[in-house]
Amino acid sequence: MIALLAVAFLSVAILPQLWVRWTINRHAADRADYPGTGGELARHLLNRFDLAHVKVEITDKGDHYDPDDKAVRLLKQHHDGRSLSAVAIAAHEVGHAIQDGRGERALQARQSLARLAMQTDRIAFWFFLAAPFFGILARNPLAFAAVLGLGVALLGVRVLVNLVTLPVEFDASFGKALPILKQGRYLDDGDLPRIRSVLAAAALTYVAGALISMVNLARWISLLR
Repeated sequence: MIALLAVAFLSVAILPQLWVRWTINRHAADRADYPGTGGELARHLLNRFDLAHVKVEITDKGDHYDPDDKAVRLLKQHHDGRSLSAVAIAAHEVGHAIQDGRGERALQARQSLARLAMQTDRIAFWFFLAAPFFGILARNPLAFAAVLGLGVALLGVRVLVNLVTLPVEFDASFGKALPILKQGRYLDDGDLPRIRSVLAAAALTYVAGALISMVNLARWISLLR
């Protein structure tokens, strides 16, 4: 039973990440027919949508949009590359900048919850460390359960962040990036099926984290039974 649970947990944690990485790498070869790099496309799209104040930067911390610093940050291979993956990921991150520029509530909610989760994650860590000591000191299993229950509630904030993040990511890919690329005819029609798969990978980057957080929460909840 334990072995099966371990395999299931590893599958949940690893398989989505492997698929995302495989999909992006599969379309990472530079294309001579693309007129610009991912970074140049991001700059062009930001200007087009009246977001000239948003920066485009190279990062080594993963492709992302920083709403606090107003910056689209791309890995070097996506900033400087002319691949289908570079184009799709640049458009996806610009999609987040458009969400921010329009003041879309889903992104705002996600950012507020993410800031809260950073604090609750730290508090939860100390609660789980302290739970056995509280139980021993109080000589009461209810005290242990109460502390553990509070820690579970704090972890629930992280689960909520991940659940809110998923629709935000899918909107950036399929509500923003894909229509922009199609309507602007930035790609040939023959590239659209491949661009969809990369945009799906970009949107699913956070799925593994969401699944892991739910598995962890379920594991701690089971201890309260």
